[in-house]
Amino acid sequence: MAEKVLQVKDLEVSFLTYAGEVKAVRGLSFDVEKGEAVAIVGESGSGKSVTSQSIMKLIPTPPGVYKNGEIIFEGKDLIKLSNKEMEEIRGSSIGMIFQDPMTSLNPTMTVGRQISEGLIKHHGMNKAEALKRSVEMLELVGIPNPELRVKQYPHEFSGGMRQRVMIAIALACSPKLLIADEPTTALDVTIQAQILDLMKDLQSKLDTSIIIITHDLGVVADIAQKVIVMYAGQVVEQGYLDDIFYNPQHPYTWGLLKSVPRLDSKGHRLDSIEGTPPDLLAPPSGCPFHPRCPFAMEICTKEFPEASIIGPGHKVHCWLQHPQASKEGTPLAVGGAKHESK
Repeated sequence: MAEKVLQVKDLEVSFLTYAGEVKAVRGLSFDVEKGEAVAIVGESGSGKSVTSQSIMKLIPTPPGVYKNGEIIFEGKDLIKLSNKEMEEIRGSSIGMIFQDPMTSLNPTMTVGRQISEGLIKHHGMNKAEALKRSVEMLELVGIPNPELRVKQYPHEFSGGMRQRVMIAIALACSPKLLIADEPTTALDVTIQAQILDLMKDLQSKLDTSIIIITHDLGVVADIAQKVIVMYAGQVVEQGYLDDIFYNPQHPYTWGLLKSVPRLDSKGHRLDSIEGTPPDLLAPPSGCPFHPRCPFAMEICTKEFPEASIIGPGHKVHCWLQHPQASKEGTPLAVGGAKHESK
């Protein structure tokens, strides 16, 4: 049985604002195994980034509050750790690549010094040793002339190169888990492909587990082994890559897949998901997707469906899986689902 690097159990995270409680993450559960890449996908506002920040305990409290759940990493519940204990884990055992490298990198420090910080803090290296290791990390992530580049500042790098620097910082201390929050956003497709190839290469070389947060299903297909589909702070479907792409079972997953351009379909108009994401100050009752779902039934407005088991590792929360539900007009594969009690 594969070793579980991370276990998230029934996680609930809210933000207490002047307007009320924003329920950003509601009952989230998933596992990450050693050497595995897990993608978390969904529209903006679905709770993806809050999930990644929760794992790193970067949620400001207040206004953020961990209402329920556990985040188990190396036998410890990260939620219960103090800030000082988390500082020993961040950058050392868990690395993170943030969305925008230009705002995440310090413009007043050389990239070499920024890579060196974690090595000096967590590995006890002196400045000369850390600088040498920083040169090696820049070379590892494919930056030419690393001996020269290590002395330069972030503004002297292109967008793709800055993202590579962020990856070098995240990997400098050889973390067991790497969290990449929209790592290819705002990069052109050529640089995007290079960054994904780099992450896959490093994953195979270092056996690092990866959580990648994205709304780009092309990125998911390129790097992930497992996929978690989030909507309104909840998991609506999760499974292995082939499960989600070739046997999706939730109407929201169908909508995401139909909105992706296909090379084998010329002249086909892209579909969109009607409506807007829900207000998490007052999330809908029942299944949160029911106001936008073309297959919604009365029960969908009242109760959130329990998990139905489609196959090994493939679960979906949808009332269409109920034996009495009509499958007419849906792309749903009939049969094969088992209902799971909570």
